[in-house]
Order: sequence, then structure tokens, then C-alpha cells
Amino acid sequence: MRAWQRMLSGRRLDLINPSAMDIEIEDIAQGLSRVARWNGQTVGDHAFSVAEHSVLVENICRTLEPEADRQWLLAALLHDASEYVVGDMISPFKNALGVDYRAFEDKLMQAIHIRFGLPAVMSPQMKKFIKRADKVSAYLEATQIAGFSHEESRKFFGPPPLTVSDWKIEPLSPNAAKALYIERFNALMVQQEQEEDSAAA
Repeated sequence: MRAWQRMLSGRRLDLINPSAMDIEIEDIAQGLSRVARWNGQTVGDHAFSVAEHSVLVENICRTLEPEADRQWLLAALLHDASEYVVGDMISPFKNALGVDYRAFEDKLMQAIHIRFGLPAVMSPQMKKFIKRADKVSAYLEATQIAGFSHEESRKFFGPPPLTVSDWKIEPLSPNAAKALYIERFNALMVQQEQEEDSAAA
């Protein structure tokens, strides 16, 4: 039985034992830009993609922690990257599937992290940093495009910080979301090069 997926880059990603060498940012951006958050139950001409959500989470991280380490911001941008292969399963369904699904997802995320120079396993502090921004993003999405009331969203996600509470969400087309995702990735890579040059000087 075939257990690999061909990507548009030409890579063949082994789904059982994913290799970091078969992971490309263009494939991740392509997939995430076409995966809908909230199972597509959102308003607007376009679905709100995981790619756009990921950029929003990274932006929230930068806003809440302006001095955040570049690696932490890159981890925030990539925090849902496994969904370019497995799709965006809502949390209740993940819980119903149990540990085996999460083990598979964790193995894929480790390969993604290795590919882009991040620790294979995130520290508890990094996870907490990203989870905070992820919840803020979920609140904004829930109340603006997914039909949740503010009261209900506060119950599930907590109130958003005032610094981002008035941010507006506008679902983008898949191509626009893909371009935005790659733009943020490239900006973080440029930042890395600048930091390395400064350290070497």
C-alpha cells in the first residue's frame, strides 16, 4: 500500500516515517492555504485558511512579545504546519481519535522543525508562548467569522488582550494566503541571516 504523498514540489513525503529532507516551505504554504479553519463554517467569500491563521498567530506573538526570539516566532508560524498533510481537524475530533493520531502528528511536526532548524520538541515555555497567541486568534476568528458570541468565546478561549482586541479578520483567497505565509517565512529567514552576520562581525 502507498504510504507517501507527492507534493507539488516533486517531493514524496513518507507519511509513516516523514523525513525532514522531503519537507519544503512552498508545499506547506500550498497545503495550508487550502485547508479551512472551523471546518469551513465561516462567513465570507473565502474560507479562512490555516495559512492565514498561522500568520495571524505569529503576528499576535510579535505584538504581545516585541522582543521575542526569532526561533519562537518561526515556531509560531509553523505551529499548525502538519495540517498541510493531515488537514485541520477540529479539537473535539482529535480528542475522539485519541493518542495514535496525535503521535502521528507529533512525528510529522518533529520532521518539520528539524527541516527549518528548530528544536524537534518544543520546550514547555515555547508551547505556552504559542498557545497564548493561538487562543487569542481563535477568539478573534470565533467572534468575527465563525458565529460565536463574545460571551461564548470568552468561556472557551478567554478574553483577548486589549492590544489586539480590535484587529479585523478578512479571509483571503488561497493564493493570497499562500503568498502571505511565504512572505512571513522569508522575512524570518532574512532576520536569521542578519543575526548571523552580526554575530560573525
